[in-house]
Amino acid sequence: MEPRLEQVMEWVKEASAMAQHLRGGNLRVRHKSKADLVTEADTAIESFLIDKINQNFPDHSVNAEESGEHGEDQDHQWFIDPIDGTLNYAHGLPQYAISVAYAQKGALRLGVIANPPMAEFFSAEAGKGAWLNGAPIRVSDTRELIDSMLITGFRHHLIDTPRSNINNFVRLSREAQVIRRLGAAALDIAYVACGRAEGFWEIALNPWDVAAGILMVREAGGVVSTLYGEGHLLRGEVDILAANQEIYPKMQAILAEERSKTL
Repeated sequence: MEPRLEQVMEWVKEASAMAQHLRGGNLRVRHKSKADLVTEADTAIESFLIDKINQNFPDHSVNAEESGEHGEDQDHQWFIDPIDGTLNYAHGLPQYAISVAYAQKGALRLGVIANPPMAEFFSAEAGKGAWLNGAPIRVSDTRELIDSMLITGFRHHLIDTPRSNINNFVRLSREAQVIRRLGAAALDIAYVACGRAEGFWEIALNPWDVAAGILMVREAGGVVSTLYGEGHLLRGEVDILAANQEIYPKMQAILAEERSKTL
């Protein structure tokens, strides 16, 4: 038996209510590293979602941010980010997401991304489309970088390394209309899917950050790949580029050129 999109949406809506409720109280926070936090909401929501999966699909495997990989059936795999943008969430900035995706035999089938403070629920189903609160979404039709809003992020542990992303940011800042750093990769990709931004790239993310958004952008008519044609989008450390079909090759060429300067 396979999951239904409506079923996953119900779980994520419950998880969103949990996140909002917990944020309104005396939120407990601890440090995983210098610039990486985990809150009680991260652990509570992840446990809630894993319990839902285990109750309904006990043989399926799960790859989740806080608790790692569970189960051995890689033909049916879930990707869970209970709070994407934990720093935003912990500081009370209403820009964070809950992201859940399901893949069958390595192919993404379902994806849901919630923005609880805005009551926005993005969803996608392979071969059927992508939606925001039930209405169909598409990537933008912008053709030029100078007319484009791009989104990216920076990993704290890479700041003083050749993979810092800073040179990419500087170069694309000269080419694009504007670049934003919003702090929640799942939402960043969803914004590309619904046309609020033309492109998104980031270095050293994780599969649970991007899985639902990958399906969303593709179902909305966009393009997603690994940043330099290396690695994998659903395994290990993920370098990603997502954009509409016109902007994607332009970003790809510039990012490849910048990378060549560091090799």
